[in-house]
Amino acid sequence: MTKGYSLEQDFRLLIDNPKYSDIEILCEDGKKLYGCRAILAARSEVFDSLLYNGMKESYEKQISFPKINSIGMRIILEYIYAGSIKEESLTKENMIESFYAANYFQLTELENFVIKTFKNTLEKSCKESYSPELLSEFAEKIPLIEDNVFLNLLVEMVAVIPLDNIEFGRLSIPGLQYLLACTYDKYKPFATPEYDIFRYGAILAAKQVSNDAYKTIKERLPTLEEIERVENSVQVDNEDKLITDHQKIAKELEPLVKYIDFMRIEGQILADIIEPLEITPTKIIVDVYRQKARLNKSELSNTRGIPVSICSQYVWDDSECVSNTLIEDDGKITCLQSKTKSWRNVRAKMILEDKGIFIWDVIIEKTCVNAWIGVCAPENLNYEFFAGSQSAGWVLGTNGRCYNSDKGSTYCPPFGDGARISVHLDMNKRTCAFTVNGTKYPEVSAWNNLPSKLCPVVSFNYPARLRIQPHQKSI
Repeated sequence: MTKGYSLEQDFRLLIDNPKYSDIEILCEDGKKLYGCRAILAARSEVFDSLLYNGMKESYEKQISFPKINSIGMRIILEYIYAGSIKEESLTKENMIESFYAANYFQLTELENFVIKTFKNTLEKSCKESYSPELLSEFAEKIPLIEDNVFLNLLVEMVAVIPLDNIEFGRLSIPGLQYLLACTYDKYKPFATPEYDIFRYGAILAAKQVSNDAYKTIKERLPTLEEIERVENSVQVDNEDKLITDHQKIAKELEPLVKYIDFMRIEGQILADIIEPLEITPTKIIVDVYRQKARLNKSELSNTRGIPVSICSQYVWDDSECVSNTLIEDDGKITCLQSKTKSWRNVRAKMILEDKGIFIWDVIIEKTCVNAWIGVCAPENLNYEFFAGSQSAGWVLGTNGRCYNSDKGSTYCPPFGDGARISVHLDMNKRTCAFTVNGTKYPEVSAWNNLPSKLCPVVSFNYPARLRIQPHQKSI
């Protein structure tokens, strides 16, 4: 192509071209790239401060970056010279390195482009998820900062994959640590029960020590499914499977232990399977025993966050509603075809009856005179009559009032179209509270002894449109 036709094309000729360069860039992998000082400094504050600081870097012909390899640096040069990156330039092999380099050189737009490309790649190749490998690479390069958008995206992708489905070697110990740290005590979708988290981490740790340790730990740690399948299988005879390197395994496991919620693991499994391995600090085990004894039994589910199996049930139940009711968008939206004399009720498919705290969101895409959000008993609810007037319904209205059995009380300021209401159902205490547009309000004082089985419910009239979804943290 003739020069002068395209500024971008002409500047691409300068990328890593020794003919037009006045500085050598030495990378982590020992490879050398070439650049032009003035262009680098004009496009990056970091390069400017390094190359024009009056120190030795201002005069020397070589500058070194011991933590950035040549693959990431070439992406940086392409972006600096051409002002953009071709999507095909980013691959799963260089994506994390490119993001790290963009972060290092404070090129925010390039960071955003890497994230956008990752999302697009996932959509195009949804059958093949390489997020465990990318999360492992991320953990090796970039510090753990939970508000990092790329990290949170990777965590979301890996969290919904059962760890038993991720082959050993795809997810590293640092990668698993980042996954557990970003989901610990968080209400996010998660696929793996806590015991299987411990099992996966312990086997990973043993694999770092020796093949013998790996084989022994794997034999002594059955999956949760295997434990539940065989009666009394937690009483395993392990006397002939001694672990000679248990202290080394404990050392490798150390980064993970503080992010494992042992309270979610059954006491018998702790006593008969985990404690005899001697790879978990005794203090942690004793503290868990003490807490379980005080509670008499664990009030936590065996899976952190929102079990993935429950996420799929956040849809309206078309079998539990009356005529004139519409269920749209794969069950996520409910509305009425026309106005009716009385408010209509629609409940979600899920029945919440386990111990734990459940949170979900209802978005009011369009309201009516009053739309109502809350919970109901799965039986004895009349779907053709306002839920708040019934003993089986507990709802909050757009007028800011709570109702049950036709008794109401003021709870919060009124809200309308576009409002997002988060329902916080505590099945341990049998209470309910609401967050409205990001403001959390206390438990409804009159609702202090809810039934042991409940469902999400809405009560509304035409033209209201109400969307249900798993809880999403406010931004």
